[in-house]
Amino acid sequence: MKPKMNKSLYPLHGIVTVLNTPFSSAGTIDYNSLKKNVREALRAGVAGFLVPAMAAEVHTLTHQERLNLVQTVLEEVNQQVPVIAGAAESDMAKCKSLLKGYLDIGCREVLFQIPYQNEQQFKTDFYALAEIDVDMIMLQDWDPVGAGLPEALICDLFDTVPAFRCLKVETVMAGYKYSRLLLLTEGLLHVSGGWAVTQLIDGLERGVHAFMPTGMHWIYTEIYQRWVGGRKADAEALFHEILPVLAFSNQHLDASIHFFKRLLFLQGTYPSDHVRKSSIPIDAQHEKMADRLIRRVIDCENLLKTARQNR
Repeated sequence: MKPKMNKSLYPLHGIVTVLNTPFSSAGTIDYNSLKKNVREALRAGVAGFLVPAMAAEVHTLTHQERLNLVQTVLEEVNQQVPVIAGAAESDMAKCKSLLKGYLDIGCREVLFQIPYQNEQQFKTDFYALAEIDVDMIMLQDWDPVGAGLPEALICDLFDTVPAFRCLKVETVMAGYKYSRLLLLTEGLLHVSGGWAVTQLIDGLERGVHAFMPTGMHWIYTEIYQRWVGGRKADAEALFHEILPVLAFSNQHLDASIHFFKRLLFLQGTYPSDHVRKSSIPIDAQHEKMADRLIRRVIDCENLLKTARQNR
């Protein structure tokens, strides 16, 4: 057993946006549009970026495309906020190669998404990846139908791996897990929420350090700023404005990808709403409803931009 580590809380608070990949109608990546999205998110006040992750259609991307995405974001951000590079691969050799590629282009903050079979397998894979010299490891705890990784496993890894600083919780009843992990690690493990953004206020009340949603940069950052600024009722009121959007978009992961890419397209940020591969059907009624909700988002964000300019 490795010795227990002394750690401080990783300094990342607020909205960390998970970037969609912009494709042309032919399916090639439009890196200039990605830069445009990054610039808008920075103007809105995001605390960081995660790329590529599930919202980026990561499993349709080649090794080189993933490196290109991260390098593009790193260059555009220019050290203003952290950029966390996603290393989602079931093949550990491919994952190691990807991590080394991220290091070569200057990214030292990474997210591990490791398939779970049993605790021994998970530890073996985690320790093997953690041998690569990075500054920060974020672990993705993804389980859309269950409680995710065992608490004891997470705590053991946190106590014994110096670079493991952050956990992204995306499980059933995520709120309970936020509270448990914050308690068990005495608040020193950085805990963020992702897919459970429909319970954003609950997460903030439980002391989650960051939320990692997709799109709607101005709305999410405004909710967070109101909350930490003591205007909790105003934060909750704005959150209620987008609940119909979240109820529609969060029906399925691919539904969310379709929705937020269409939002970025109609905002004029992305050249198309092209999705490389989808496991669900999207029909005319879906598009009609999505466009109605997207108009709601665009109107709300325009009001927020004007209000900030007038402060």
